[in-house]
Amino acid sequence: MVFESKNIEFKQQMVDDIYKEVIAFANTDGGVIYVGIDDEGKVTGLDDVDDTYTRITNGIRDTILPDVTMFIKYVLQDNQVIRIEVGEGSYKPYYLKSKGIRPAGVFVRQGTSSVQASPEQIRQMIKYTDGDIFEAMRSMEQELSFVSATEAFTRYDAAFDEDKYFALGLRNIHDDLYTNLAWILSDQCRHTTKIAVFADEANTAFKDNREFGGSIFRQLDDTYSYLMLCNRTVSTFKGLERIEKQDYPEEAIREALLNALVHRDYSFSGSIIINVNDSCMEFISIGGLLPGLSAEDIRSGISQPRNRNLAEIFHRLKLIESYGTGIRKIFHLYRECGAQPKIEVTPNTFKLILPNRNMEAVVDESVHTQKEHFSITPQMKAVLDYLAEYGEIGEEELQELLNVKRTRAYLVARQLCEADLIVALGRGANKKYRLK
Repeated sequence: MVFESKNIEFKQQMVDDIYKEVIAFANTDGGVIYVGIDDEGKVTGLDDVDDTYTRITNGIRDTILPDVTMFIKYVLQDNQVIRIEVGEGSYKPYYLKSKGIRPAGVFVRQGTSSVQASPEQIRQMIKYTDGDIFEAMRSMEQELSFVSATEAFTRYDAAFDEDKYFALGLRNIHDDLYTNLAWILSDQCRHTTKIAVFADEANTAFKDNREFGGSIFRQLDDTYSYLMLCNRTVSTFKGLERIEKQDYPEEAIREALLNALVHRDYSFSGSIIINVNDSCMEFISIGGLLPGLSAEDIRSGISQPRNRNLAEIFHRLKLIESYGTGIRKIFHLYRECGAQPKIEVTPNTFKLILPNRNMEAVVDESVHTQKEHFSITPQMKAVLDYLAEYGEIGEEELQELLNVKRTRAYLVARQLCEADLIVALGRGANKKYRLK
């Protein structure tokens, strides 16, 4: 006598519940459904076999997505029982069309029962089927709108309509479902960007904080606007000339923000973190570097985008020029500054630190207090003032600045190096000095 098991299910009559069983078998290891046999394994037969057969085949075809019919075989037994052989599907998860790709519509086999799949089981099935590229996987959220994305494409004079969704990577070709890339661009995106403004360099005393959500296009606009409010302009005078300089180059903020949004790992649920204090602005995004890359590679302009389709969209909108140029541009903007941007990488985070250019203006004040037993001569102060303004100085420039010969210039520079106030880079004619 045959009993119900992990791979066998009995149905006395045709009921809508049968679609759940088909989905469960297709999502697990396959199985057989007998229609016309009761729960005890007794053959009860069907009153109208032809009508039941038609309802079953049409229902499975129209009710379940993706198309599972290629994995199903129907056998009529003694003109009383319909045997439905369900093979394990190759494009999981299969789900009820009316419920969508979420627990209410996805089922798996558990013992002798078909139960709702957990969100994690659904994600694992999607990952197994679609591959390990998050942006290309089918999104578990399918009720999406694109108000902010449409505005962004319109602003940058690019077409954005449903005919473009497949080419852009917003829909997959198997069952026309939205991908995770579509979800990231949609108004329903759950990832956020958090900004914290601190009163101290240790980032312990809060002054203000913001959190921006929605489409990453909206996050880009809102975050950039707020960061520009944090970007003070300091005025100084050189003789009669008034010189104004922002704490951070606007383009450096833009490139750092774009880098965080385009290259973060969206398979993790955390937020992009931006910390601001008087000395620097830190951009911390989830996801370390891809295997094979180092921080020095990134600084040199080598890039391997984690989210290739997302990067291509931003490139199409001319928000980024090409892979790898953003970081190089940031360092170029700081080329004449004593303090340089920094890149810090852990296995799961990428941090880009922009120094406050105007903090260099108070270097001469700190110089007098950091060394009690070290006397700053007028020549030394002239060198420190020059480096604070121009970033670096060469051997010949040093001699001209101090109006001395090479030996005396060397002695002044060596004393400053020994006092840990400046650092020498390079050798011979190419030697340069910068603030420590």
